[in-house]
Amino acid sequence: MTNTTTQSQQDLVFDPQLIRRFDVNGPRYTSYPTADRFVEAFDAEALGAWLGKRSVGGISRPLSLYVHIPFCNTICYYCACNKIITKDHGRSAKYLNYLAKEIGMQAALLDGSRDVIQLHLGGGTPTFLSHDEMRQLMGTIREHFNMLPNGEYSIEVDPRKVDFETVKLLAELGFNRMSVGVQDFDPDVQRAVNRIQTLEETRDVIEAARATGFKSVSVDLIYGLPKQNVISFNRTLEQVIDLKPDRLSIYNYAHLPGLFKPQRRIAESELPSADAKLQILSLAIRRLQEAGFVYIGMDHFARPDDELAVAQRQGRLHRNFQGYSTYAECDLLAFGVSAIGKVGPSYSQNFRTLEEYYDALDRDVLPVMRGLELTQDDLLRRSIIQALMCHFELSIEGIEVAHLIDFKSYFAPELADLREMEKAELVRVDDQWITVLARGRMLVRVIAMLFDRYLRSDRDRVRYSKVI
Repeated sequence: MTNTTTQSQQDLVFDPQLIRRFDVNGPRYTSYPTADRFVEAFDAEALGAWLGKRSVGGISRPLSLYVHIPFCNTICYYCACNKIITKDHGRSAKYLNYLAKEIGMQAALLDGSRDVIQLHLGGGTPTFLSHDEMRQLMGTIREHFNMLPNGEYSIEVDPRKVDFETVKLLAELGFNRMSVGVQDFDPDVQRAVNRIQTLEETRDVIEAARATGFKSVSVDLIYGLPKQNVISFNRTLEQVIDLKPDRLSIYNYAHLPGLFKPQRRIAESELPSADAKLQILSLAIRRLQEAGFVYIGMDHFARPDDELAVAQRQGRLHRNFQGYSTYAECDLLAFGVSAIGKVGPSYSQNFRTLEEYYDALDRDVLPVMRGLELTQDDLLRRSIIQALMCHFELSIEGIEVAHLIDFKSYFAPELADLREMEKAELVRVDDQWITVLARGRMLVRVIAMLFDRYLRSDRDRVRYSKVI
């Protein structure tokens, strides 16, 4: 069901005044409820129970796998990921042994299909692993799961540490999508964040991916880094557009040195002002649209023929812990420290430290730190937030039929709050549809937040970054 009055996917109005007015702190909604709402009462036993009843009702969804590799050779000062800085491959060798144990334990409890349609290796830096270690990890995965031939198998790559032979190996192991970290090509910015990376080594990796049969290359940029300005970032954009990536993400740098120790090495006086950040973002959106990229949502752009853009046009786009995805109906199994999975109506997250992760596995217990079993209200609100974040529209009748509710009475307070956004021309609300308008697309997180029951009862939003 599609609202034929929706604007074309290219329609995106960047209105700095509106953004200043509505730019509050809020979640990124890679899940709903968000991970900070998980509880320790959801433990290894709870995850095991859900793994064991995947095919209840005759449904057995295909699987998506996420593997977290926490190791990095060097530290990037802006980074907020769960990572361990080391050059010692003895640590990764030990970690892979424990990963193999966790993968085997989850697989043994698994009911239903072992077919995998999607795999993502994230970090840290997955390409920290040696060639033999990468072969070992993929061998472990294939021992327990059936990797479907038409699947989407992606890996995050640091171009500073990868050569043609590594890319060739990744292709041979089945990877067909690559995410390349760039952030910024300006030398002053790179020095300020301790990530020196040349255009040439980045181009070499992307060209290697194309030469070895990768279907898609994505590039990550960050705006709001120290010493950035409109002129320097325009040069980076020119260089990135020239690399012709299939997808591009441009993330907002959230300076939270109280939470992330490496950020304490960044001088706050060197950060661009809020107005300068908006100018950089406005420039990036304009340049990318002129270059033919489609705005997917949040901070993601893609070529019109890329699978993300196609999935959005066809109403199949989905959002999960790795961001936007083309596979909606997967159970997500997650392995490694801090990894988050989704099985049936449940979420689970592993322990964040190696010590706790290893200790649980030594006791033959799944290393679950916390999780959540979703209520009917959670599932209802999750479907609304997914629709808004992925498609910029929501069929009221579709929600009523799927969840057996009367939308207007169930969401009377939310609809009342939407009126302010309607007046600002961020959304249009009628009897059949809630439609995010062109000037509301950059602020879709703020619109989604209105349907977040936890936020409505808890106004403490300082734990989240700004939406823009």
